[in-house]
Amino acid sequence: MARCNHCDSHVSDQFARVFADEYGRLMACPACSANAGIAESTRKRIDG
Repeated sequence: MARCNHCDSHVSDQFARVFADEYGRLMACPACSANAGIAESTRKRIDG
């Protein structure tokens, strides 16, 4: 099972597929960040 690189919490494989970067790293998860923060970190990663 995937883990958040920030807080080391377990996340679902589906969550990891959506929010992990191209190296499989998760910079935030529901356990350590508000959903808005997850969306913002994903947007920054995609936009560069």
